[in-house]
Amino acid sequence: MSGSTHEVTNQTPPLTGHDVFGADPALVEAVARGATPQTLAELTDLGRRAGGEHAQELGSRANSNPPVLRTHDRYGHRVDEVEFDPAWHELMTTAVEFGLHAAPWSSAAPDAHLRRAAGFVVWSQVEAGHLCPVSMTYAAVPALRTDPALAAEWEPRLSATAYDFGLRPTAAKRGAIAGMGMTEKQGGSDVRANTTRAEALAVEGEYTLTGHKWFCSAPMSDVFLMLAQAPGGLTCFVVPRVLADGTRNTFRIQRLKDKLGNRSNASAEIELDGTWACRLGVEGRGVATIIEMVSMTRLDCILGSTALMRSAVSQATHHAAHRTAFGGLLADKPLMRNVLSDLAVESEAATALAMRLAGAFDSDERDFRRLAVAVGKYWVCKRTPPLVGEALECLGGNGYVEDSGLPRLYREAPLNSIWEGSGNVSALDVLRALTREPAAVEAYLAEVELARGADTRLDAATDRLRKALTEVEEAGARRLVELMALVLQGSLLVRHAPASVADAFTASRLAGDSDAGAWGHAFGTLPAGLDTAAITTRATPHPA
Repeated sequence: MSGSTHEVTNQTPPLTGHDVFGADPALVEAVARGATPQTLAELTDLGRRAGGEHAQELGSRANSNPPVLRTHDRYGHRVDEVEFDPAWHELMTTAVEFGLHAAPWSSAAPDAHLRRAAGFVVWSQVEAGHLCPVSMTYAAVPALRTDPALAAEWEPRLSATAYDFGLRPTAAKRGAIAGMGMTEKQGGSDVRANTTRAEALAVEGEYTLTGHKWFCSAPMSDVFLMLAQAPGGLTCFVVPRVLADGTRNTFRIQRLKDKLGNRSNASAEIELDGTWACRLGVEGRGVATIIEMVSMTRLDCILGSTALMRSAVSQATHHAAHRTAFGGLLADKPLMRNVLSDLAVESEAATALAMRLAGAFDSDERDFRRLAVAVGKYWVCKRTPPLVGEALECLGGNGYVEDSGLPRLYREAPLNSIWEGSGNVSALDVLRALTREPAAVEAYLAEVELARGADTRLDAATDRLRKALTEVEEAGARRLVELMALVLQGSLLVRHAPASVADAFTASRLAGDSDAGAWGHAFGTLPAGLDTAAITTRATPHPA
């Protein structure tokens, strides 16, 4: 029978069956600058898995079936357990087997952190929520090394590449995962306002904790790092969920947070009531103990936001390469191409910075990391929500529908800017480093100056920045950190990216009398004369 109204035409095919790693030239090139051939091969394998239909279905299921809290069993006994969809466990299994959780700490490979960072970006594009406990585990290890005995006990368990879910003594498990409980309801980022009490026991280094944690990441983890007020001041503690004798530590989950995004991941409020803990570091030095951990989690915020950007750009460019309107492909329309190119340039700048920072952990560039990670955390995470929103708009009404996957990215986009210090916290941290750590400033400027003479617009922006660094004041912190981020990204792109990408970045982000230059207030406002066709083609994935 003719005249059917359900013939499907001019719809974009699904973006599946492709290599998420190999389809991202910016990521491949950034990794190749410091990775071994083996790492590139392993990332290709992970990229193919990430781009497969099965992995994409796992991500969708994990978000459609969020975790469920069970406070009591059928008989009324307190159990405090969180149940996850099987898709979550399959995603976690892949993440842990690849070593995204802690492999660099047990590896002698010269590119261990870079490999892990690139894998984090690739696998995050399947589903972002399950990377939270992965990130917490990665960050916990350097903090645990404050105490050699505790590190010797926990590090082999945390770095094992076996995902073994469930509340059992860790000695009986093939691997372990770490969580954290730092913030409290009255203080948030101001952890020094914590009120959880730590009371010393007769055995040296053992305490009981009593208090409330407002955000506890990954409550089904095997061990947690927590801050509490000991007699000597704010102190860091190691808190296992199950004690060595098999009994459960007091760890009462009050509720799971009903979050905007990150819905596959359980974030909880918990009560501690005589909860057994081991001191990590000395009393009163809790913040100093966790400071390296904060650097790691901030790196992962950058990586996670970079992944969200790349996923959104992939969807937008893929759609435009297949969808026709007004007599031609969207990708061939000059204005759409301007939008897509602007998005692609932002994504590539984030990728270049993220991989450079990851490599700085392999090369132990502490001074460079100190400032660059905080700068990157502020800017890359800030740029993600508007980029994802614009990418969603490229799909029109289709992008606003859950089936497209863009709404999930959009809900996730603000998270990393809030996590581990919101924008103001990150900006103020940069100001502290600028005024107290001259070696960090010198390392940052040395990196930027590696591109001196290659682009006059970048040179002029660097000179403006040097002047701004002599006029540091709190009210202008965001403006200063933005310029620092743009200059650092510009230096990386001018040195390493194709001329079309580097030219678009400096012409928009750095040209003119200010760092806004010729750039407009929305994506798609690149100045004329740029090779937008080359930029868009480079950013477009090509499924098999």
